[in-house]
Amino acid sequence: MTIKAPVYSVSQVNQYIKNWMDDDSALSALLIRGEISNYKCYPSGHHYFSLKDAESAIRCVMFKREAARLRFRPENGMKVLAFGRVTVFPRDGQYQLYCAELTPDGVGDLHVAFEQLKEKLLSEGLFDPSRKRPLPAYPQKIALVTSPAGAAVRDMLRILKARYPLAQVVVVPVRVQGEEAPGEIARAIGMVNALKLADLIIAGRGGGSMEDLWAFNEEAVARAIYSSNIPVISAVGHEPDVTISDFVADLRAATPSNAAELAVPDQMELREAICHLTRRLGNAAERLLASERTRLNHLCQSRALAQPRTVVDERRMLLDNRTERFIQAVNVTIERSRVRTAKAAAQLNALSPLAVLGRGYAIVQKENGEVLRSAGDAEAGENLTVRLTDGVLTCSVKKKGSAGHGREKADV
Repeated sequence: MTIKAPVYSVSQVNQYIKNWMDDDSALSALLIRGEISNYKCYPSGHHYFSLKDAESAIRCVMFKREAARLRFRPENGMKVLAFGRVTVFPRDGQYQLYCAELTPDGVGDLHVAFEQLKEKLLSEGLFDPSRKRPLPAYPQKIALVTSPAGAAVRDMLRILKARYPLAQVVVVPVRVQGEEAPGEIARAIGMVNALKLADLIIAGRGGGSMEDLWAFNEEAVARAIYSSNIPVISAVGHEPDVTISDFVADLRAATPSNAAELAVPDQMELREAICHLTRRLGNAAERLLASERTRLNHLCQSRALAQPRTVVDERRMLLDNRTERFIQAVNVTIERSRVRTAKAAAQLNALSPLAVLGRGYAIVQKENGEVLRSAGDAEAGENLTVRLTDGVLTCSVKKKGSAGHGREKADV
């Protein structure tokens, strides 16, 4: 069968459909509710995902320019409202939603962004109480990172001057609202640390809506506070307002005025404390003087000071007595030693060979000095030395024999 109809290329058909859909005002501004799936963010900065409900799905793209305005991070399974236009991508012949705005369904995008960043920084330990530094008790320099034109800075300056005029206050001007504010606040905190401009930082602003306070919910500001070597007080908005900076800072103040009160002591309280300590010191000094005066009076009335010669004489007599007792003890010790020495000498003399010789005995030795203990050890004709108590005799053996029982003795 021959069909008589114009012949079109695929590109012509896709382009025709695209032009038709672009001309439809109903498709040029759609607000679609759905659940995100197949979400991907490419290095180019473009976001690709699908929106689905219980029965259908539509492909979506969000280009880098629009995605840069997102306050939160899209995630699979998140229910959202997507605003944009529906048209055909001619190359693939598939229609898709070109998303210009994306907001969480049921809650604001700022709330979702706040909770997402809070969860992320909490998992990284930026809120850990153990890393929070104590504030200086008496700060010498305080840096106020805030807007120089707001009422908050005037309140802080007034309170700091009234409470503790000794502290030098440096205002580091930054924007606290708008797209440029987070970067300026983070850089200001880093500059105060790098130049060591202060020993305490107060970062904050006056009250406002969540959008107004959003600069202090940015990750850059939170990480600058966390990296600060100088303690930081977060003073953002009014008491009900809570920001990410409050969780990271070393101390959270309900308001900027409250931050000034927490940063420094009250000079009136310090004066009262000094007066109290002065009174205590005076009373302690008076008690000490009274105690020493009583002790001095007691010493003045003592016999040692009233009659010093008597005390010296008593000490001299005591010294003489102890000297005499010492000499007696030494003499007794010497006498006992003398007796022991004499007794030992007598014992040694009784055992001395010379004493034996004195009783008529003699010691006979051979020529080599060996003591002769038996007649059998001598030979006839052998020369012997006989040691007596008063001298020595040299003799020669003529003959030898056994002593006793009528037997012959050795002739010398």
